Amino acid sequence: MPKLLLLLFLNLLFASCFISCNSINTNQQEIYKRKMEEPNPYVAYDKSPMDISYYPPNYPLLKMSGSNSDILAIRLIYSRPQKNGRVIFGNQAPPENVQQYGTYWRMGANEATEIEFFKPVFIKGQKIDKGRYTIYCIPYQDKWNIVFNTGLFSWGLHTDSTKDIAKVEIPAFKTKKNVEYFTMVFQPAPSGAKLIMAWDDIEAVLPISF
Repeated sequence: MPKLLLLLFLNLLFASCFISCNSINTNQQEIYKRKMEEPNPYVAYDKSPMDISYYPPNYPLLKMSGSNSDILAIRLIYSRPQKNGRVIFGNQAPPENVQQYGTYWRMGANEATEIEFFKPVFIKGQKIDKGRYTIYCIPYQDKWNIVFNTGLFSWGLHTDSTKDIAKVEIPAFKTKKNVEYFTMVFQPAPSGAKLIMAWDDIEAVLPISF
């Protein structure tokens, strides 16, 4: 009988300790979560974080590791808006569609998207000199008109056609993918590189020759 009472006591003690420890861990997690959700006193929360794409892809990491001797050819800086349940492309103006066909689009959010070529390139037969440019788009259902402009350091898109230096047309097509964040990424191509631009179920590819 004493052994039975002892076992019962130990079981109650263990259960009490488990509940207490679990409660402490839960409280600690809740405190940590609250701290993570507190606003940053230095910068405002950005739903469209900035991203940088390179060609060659992952150039900084390759350079630091010494595993690639290729010279940097292109760098693109843009912000990545989120789909967030919205209809992205269509014939209607916002808010029905995020981007209306036939209207200017900065291809991102926040500051105007910028691309820098570290050597001359050819895009659809047009030569673009080494330099830094704003890149924007006029999308349609089956094509995108991509424009390069010398106007820099602009929040949003303030077009000045007198500063356009090249305009090319590329096909746009539907895919089976559903891309939540607008994405721009370089991939190798036989004649140089290709810039893949994708959001929702739409994709367009810009060919770049060196």
